[in-house]
Amino acid sequence: MNIDIFILARLGSSRLPEKHLKLINGKPAIHHLIHRIKKSKKIRKIVICTTNLKSDDKLVEHLKEEDVEVFRGDNENVLKRILDASKFYQTDIIIDVEGDKIYTDPEFIDAVINEFENSQIDYVTGNDSQIKFNPSHGIHGIIPAGFTTKAIEKLCQLKTMNNADTGYKEFFLNNEFKVKYIIPVNIKEIPKELRLFLDYQEDLELARIIFKKIGNEFNLKNLLELLKNEPKLLEITKPVVDLWSENYEKTKCN
Repeated sequence: MNIDIFILARLGSSRLPEKHLKLINGKPAIHHLIHRIKKSKKIRKIVICTTNLKSDDKLVEHLKEEDVEVFRGDNENVLKRILDASKFYQTDIIIDVEGDKIYTDPEFIDAVINEFENSQIDYVTGNDSQIKFNPSHGIHGIIPAGFTTKAIEKLCQLKTMNNADTGYKEFFLNNEFKVKYIIPVNIKEIPKELRLFLDYQEDLELARIIFKKIGNEFNLKNLLELLKNEPKLLEITKPVVDLWSENYEKTKCN
């Protein structure tokens, strides 16, 4: 199987404009993400899936120094962009790492891939339970989603959408797809208010502190140890926890 990481990224964010290029320890955020996921042992390619809009030329230019592929596709239909990229690269399994998930752990990338190698499933993602999907849990900033190209092709036949970059993966949970949740053994140690996304200025402030304190080679265990020793760090993003949930419900794909 051809297993590739697709990083969905564009510069048109309204909450934190050009967030993928915001500096963290002197380097753009997306460079930290690429550095981390390159440590996955099971992937073939890393592909940045951005739009064909001129506003994303700046992002493409920044990526020239990285050993990654860049695919430019539909700026309105994110599912079509993913499907077109998968056909172009003849990808069988897509590991979907959103560009603002800069804490993504390569160990969990490989764990997601293991699920596809050992069973016949359509979609894998992290979660805090096997019963109900929880989009706001911080674990989604650590564990990426994965799905087959056949599944995304089927989804594109079922759904048509415009201007949607949020919540599209939940479609896999509401249709007849075989789904698997990955729950870390230390899930109970993860604070419920922990945000591991890059959507607001507060998220950026927290990320700058975390990466400064523990570098860029950390895993989930290292991160939890830091938060256990310095619980006040959670206060930085506390003001935007509810704000994110409200925005998610307004903007997610339906």
